Amino acid sequence: MKVAITYENGEVFQHFGHTEKLKIYEIENEEIISENILDTSAHGHELLVKFLKDNNVDILICGGIGNGAKKALEEAHIQLLGGVSGNVQKVIKYYILNKLKYNENAECEHHHNDANNQHCENHKRCEK
Repeated sequence: MKVAITYENGEVFQHFGHTEKLKIYEIENEEIISENILDTSAHGHELLVKFLKDNNVDILICGGIGNGAKKALEEAHIQLLGGVSGNVQKVIKYYILNKLKYNENAECEHHHNDANNQHCENHKRCEK
């Protein structure tokens, strides 16, 4: 099984559609057998989902994610574990132990209106 985690500086990157790197783990019998950091060279959820599919990823772990990306992942038969934050090494360990806390309804803030009912057009809340 392959698990991808959105990645930036050792942490779970918080906006799937803007992730530039993914850490991909291959797991067998609850053991990590390989791990690689890949540059996605893709922006936008359609290209990122294609990248995941082309790399035979079964599960995506990420922070925030929009509804279009969720639908694309579902259509590609890639399981989503969203709303996750923290160090990727700890995240994958919790996943293997079946103790990872995630949010099935996780979304990126820029897909909603902010407190002043203004749309976050430049995505600054989602980028680090």
